[in-house]
Amino acid sequence: MLKNCQVIGMSLNVKFIDSNVFIYAILKPQRSVNEKIKKMKEKAKEILAKIDNGEEKVLTTVVHISEIANVIESLSNLTTSIKVIENIISNENIVIKQVTVQDYTEAVKIADEENVSINDALAYVIMMNNGINEIYTFDEKHFKKLNVKIL
Repeated sequence: MLKNCQVIGMSLNVKFIDSNVFIYAILKPQRSVNEKIKKMKEKAKEILAKIDNGEEKVLTTVVHISEIANVIESLSNLTTSIKVIENIISNENIVIKQVTVQDYTEAVKIADEENVSINDALAYVIMMNNGINEIYTFDEKHFKKLNVKIL
């Protein structure tokens, strides 16, 4: 049940959250990681803590939730993936938007024009449709091309 999957007027303080933030915060490395990855994991955990504490309200899509589920299930296990997704969809500070074929059509066009991944272009489309220009992500390479503020 995606009870917080609703159309809402976005306020200026709502930010988009990319799937990689959840993945960095949740998955435990199976080998030692370099300092850059450690810092990204720490920052991801801080972002999720702000959301859990109600300091931040974020928006994502069902597609990005699916990415989280697939990555966690493949790198961890189904039980962990289910728990993570249940926590995300029940969090009142995370708005989950549906995605239309029209959204994806626009995203494919942007992905082709800007040479970015389709789901990053989709995030951009949803952001623009909801008046959001800030994103929590660790994918600076693609989002720098899309002229949004990376947090």
